Amino acid sequence: MASPPATRADVVLVGGGLASGLIALRLKALRPALTVIVVEKDATLGGRHTWSHFASDVSEEIGAWLAPLIAHRWDGYEVRFPGHRRALTTPYRAIPSDRFHEVVSGVLGSDAWTGVGVAALADDGVTLADGRVLEAPCVIDGRGPAPAPHLVLGWQKFLGQELELAAPHGLTRPIVMDATVDQLDGYRFLYTLPLSATRLLVEDTRYSDGEALDRAALAADIAAYAAAQGWAIKAVVREEDGVLPIALAGDIDAHWRAADTAQVGLRAALFQPITGYSLPDAARLADEIAALPLLTTATVRACVEARSKQRWRERAYYRLLNRMLFKAATPGRRFIVLERFYRLSQGLVERFYAGRITLADKARILIGKPPVPIAAAMAVLSERSVLPGGDKA
Repeated sequence: MASPPATRADVVLVGGGLASGLIALRLKALRPALTVIVVEKDATLGGRHTWSHFASDVSEEIGAWLAPLIAHRWDGYEVRFPGHRRALTTPYRAIPSDRFHEVVSGVLGSDAWTGVGVAALADDGVTLADGRVLEAPCVIDGRGPAPAPHLVLGWQKFLGQELELAAPHGLTRPIVMDATVDQLDGYRFLYTLPLSATRLLVEDTRYSDGEALDRAALAADIAAYAAAQGWAIKAVVREEDGVLPIALAGDIDAHWRAADTAQVGLRAALFQPITGYSLPDAARLADEIAALPLLTTATVRACVEARSKQRWRERAYYRLLNRMLFKAATPGRRFIVLERFYRLSQGLVERFYAGRITLADKARILIGKPPVPIAAAMAVLSERSVLPGGDKA
């Protein structure tokens, strides 16, 4: 039997997650004549996720084109720690995966190929699990995180439940961190987004040394937290979970030498090192790729690799703070590092999350009584201290 003829496209994006979806949106907005196909193994684009960001994380221009994806907006947020509570007025935004699927698939139409597995990738095409072939001069790998042996990582892992309550919860803004809870498996906090008068997204989050996610234990802890807040759960509407990388150290050049495709998103080490969030980096990269004069696998890879290496080097300070959090602070006392940080000015907090901190900001974060033992902090100043076989002195 003859094989079916190959389908031709200008760009094929493998994986229908955040990075691929944003690239597709920008390509179709700025270069509508292009045929852009997204291939996703699941039935919908975006999986089961909620991507959030501070409005100050992105430029006004990016905020404008992200607007159709945003389902929930708040004018501020709260943080809660054992010794400190605070409300901040930085606007906060959330993109749920069902809205993401609706918008991206609406733009792509029949070029959103869902429920389709991939057998192999090459620079000039993709072989699908069912034997069909897609040919394109530009193939981009956006299939989410992959093993990264050249990077030293901690983990932010979470289980989230969207809860329908029996009575109104009374919250008017998100609680981005509630660390007044028992500190389990590293730094633990509860994250709560009020979605309606009676509906909440509640995530139990751990900054941990290991990747293992005990869904049953975290579900029980969410139920206990809801009860402690006086929230009677009528129904668990849906669940989402994640294990996000937190960067401590690594060899970014070796990481890219090991890459054999034009990879984007978490595979490209493009995420905020402290939070693991990738939306701002993904949005900026989507703009850059859409502006490339020539779209090929090689030109996209060169663009992404250059951006990834630049961001990695710019964010060395963030990795230092992560080493202090993961390696210098005892697991049950890691919350003190964040509690102290949230006593700083709102402007500094905004610049910190957006990756725009100044030299003065860096000094201000570290000045004063250190939240970790000095000897332990000194031991992790160098990235080599946590690399395999590195200098431990």
